[in-house]
Amino acid sequence: MARRKLSKQQRERIARIQEVRRHAAAQRAESALTESDPAQQREGQVVVRHGQNLIVRTPEGDDIHCLFRQNLGEIVCGDRVLWQPTEDGGGVVVALLPRSTTLSRPDFSGREKPLAANISQLVVVLAPRPEPSGYLLDQYLIAAELIGVHGVICLNKADLLSPAEQAAFRVRFSHYTRIGYPVIQVSAKTEHGLAPLLDLLKGHTSILVGQSGVGKSSLINALLPTPELEEGALSEATGLGRHTTSAATLYELESGGEIIDSPGVRSFRLGKLDRDQLEAGFPELRALRGQCRFSNCSHRQEPDCAVRQAVAEGRIHPDRLASFQHLADSPT
Repeated sequence: MARRKLSKQQRERIARIQEVRRHAAAQRAESALTESDPAQQREGQVVVRHGQNLIVRTPEGDDIHCLFRQNLGEIVCGDRVLWQPTEDGGGVVVALLPRSTTLSRPDFSGREKPLAANISQLVVVLAPRPEPSGYLLDQYLIAAELIGVHGVICLNKADLLSPAEQAAFRVRFSHYTRIGYPVIQVSAKTEHGLAPLLDLLKGHTSILVGQSGVGKSSLINALLPTPELEEGALSEATGLGRHTTSAATLYELESGGEIIDSPGVRSFRLGKLDRDQLEAGFPELRALRGQCRFSNCSHRQEPDCAVRQAVAEGRIHPDRLASFQHLADSPT
């Protein structure tokens, strides 16, 4: 269903409500700080972000419910922060530490909105249903390339397919392995194929991305040894109850690594990219830079185009070139 377009009055009303909420949260945070000791500041990692509420995990493994100072900008799951304890047992985040990576997307006004920070791997989850979109998959992988993190393709819900259909599903995405993206087929329901995925997650802070309905939450539940205990602890720490399940959340994996589940990446799109940035997001096109006859080759009809020659020789999949051309023609 297409998203209903808001009128100017509706957008202004939403903006006013959000500003009132931000102002109230700022007052609560500043009030809490007046009764706390700046000398007690310490580092932590944001493991839950829900509205103006944060859960910050200490190096000792304690989860602290925190507010945050509004002049810090957008704080997201995975951020490293400085926080200051308050008398009520909670805290206030007072500083945002430098990020190694930031996954973001444009908001309705075109401004980049961060979704997760300090990730090292992006796992795109696909399933037989809903019908996978190669174009959406390519946008996720471009985002991974441009922020310098690993891209992984996870084919979930293998239990819905016969062995022959599973093989066909793998073949459909096999050209991505030739580019360098691992393709893992799993079933969260039957826990088939989880071991190879867990191996890929070790040593990384990964984020799961993909369309609604592909089974990201089920996959996280299968990867966590005690998902109910983990979610219950976070719900108790936030005081948000069931709303915690709709918050961006970072989980620690028993086998090693961390994984972020964020509702914000269900309807992903790239921001505005110039042609050089777009080519940089396709490793197989990036490798052929400077090899076309013309420096401004569009890879369409020009003679001696190295990219179209690679497609003809089977070294670049035609669907990937089609995604590139579609994005190059897009106004955003």
